[in-house]
Amino acid sequence: MIDENKLVDRFLQYVSFDTQSDEEQDALLPSTPGQIVFARALAEELKGLGLADVSLDDHGYVMATLPASAGISGTVTGFISHMDTSPDASGEDVKPLRVRNYDGGDVLLNRDKGIVFSVKDFPEIRKYRGQDILFTDGTTLLGADDKAGVAAIVTAMEHFLDHPEILHGTLRVGFTPDEETGRSASGFDVAKFGADFAYTVDGGELGGLEYENFNADNPVVTFHGRSVHTGSAKGKMKNALAMAAEWQQALPAGEKPEYTEGYEGFFHVYKITGDVETCRMHMLVRDHDQKRFGERKVFLDRLADFLNEKYGIGSVELEHHDVYYNMAEKIRDGHMAVVDLAREAMEAVGVTPVVEPIRGGTDGAQLSWRGLPCPNLFTGGANFHGRFEYLPIPSLVKACETVVEIGKRGYRI
Repeated sequence: MIDENKLVDRFLQYVSFDTQSDEEQDALLPSTPGQIVFARALAEELKGLGLADVSLDDHGYVMATLPASAGISGTVTGFISHMDTSPDASGEDVKPLRVRNYDGGDVLLNRDKGIVFSVKDFPEIRKYRGQDILFTDGTTLLGADDKAGVAAIVTAMEHFLDHPEILHGTLRVGFTPDEETGRSASGFDVAKFGADFAYTVDGGELGGLEYENFNADNPVVTFHGRSVHTGSAKGKMKNALAMAAEWQQALPAGEKPEYTEGYEGFFHVYKITGDVETCRMHMLVRDHDQKRFGERKVFLDRLADFLNEKYGIGSVELEHHDVYYNMAEKIRDGHMAVVDLAREAMEAVGVTPVVEPIRGGTDGAQLSWRGLPCPNLFTGGANFHGRFEYLPIPSLVKACETVVEIGKRGYRI
């Protein structure tokens, strides 16, 4: 049995570290100093628990080994979680609120500020009625993404150390910076990690098992205008903001995140800055299917050509930035046993696997393309990246139990 109190206390300790990453600091890895502070504390904790080969590099990547039980040989299983929290909401001075025996109704998160977690807004929480749930105070995110994963992995390793009678193969653990900014996997040393396969513990609600994700392009579109005094602008002014608006209006109206689900891809404009002279637009292009992904990029190429023809060559510059690809292409190519192992482990601890495509990406997507098959496991959390994030404690316990069960079975693959 996993020690629930120890697991929860560890998670609460982890979220006390402010590890919010910063998309603007793209020349730094990690992008924020708080991540290094947490990485150092985590490395010292792993040493104190008795793990071997504990390492911390200059960029904040933490790795360690739990050696195999005596007489056990076979494949090496890895578990990976990220230490940073999303730039989308503050991770400073997190004040978790534990609601015991949740009654299924609204939750007052912050009396002073009048912040309420509304069941009308998040009706799916009703399925956790009767459970203890961790919320925020409504002013920060909680940090379950992904400190719940970190806590589950570390507690699982401690469980093996406390119970040497539980046989297991060699287990490697890795904790990474800047997953939320998309730069974590690029600095991850796969050879040094040395696992035959791994799992990111970075998913959402109970039972989540994911080995399909989006193909991802993050285009940047720059519109070049010409500013002229409005009193004499006729026939002379070329408004970069108006071109950006025309670009946005040309995107398929129904193919946006707010209108799509499952395997449906989308175009998404998430940031625009500029003025009449110059305007820059940041986008996301996503699709699970490689062919449709390519077609989406061609659509943007043709749109840029059209606007350049209309407003003059050089008016629109389009840069594609492929970030990651669908890991399913690599995992289906001879590595489905890794997925089957996760299914079996979940079922062994009483969890029904929920296999769905990720409408996003994980470190495992890039790592799978770099030769380390790496599906994603649930952490139990929900409403990530915002003030209404929450974590049912029984789900976190099951995440930890799943890691243990995989650790017991992994060497047999």
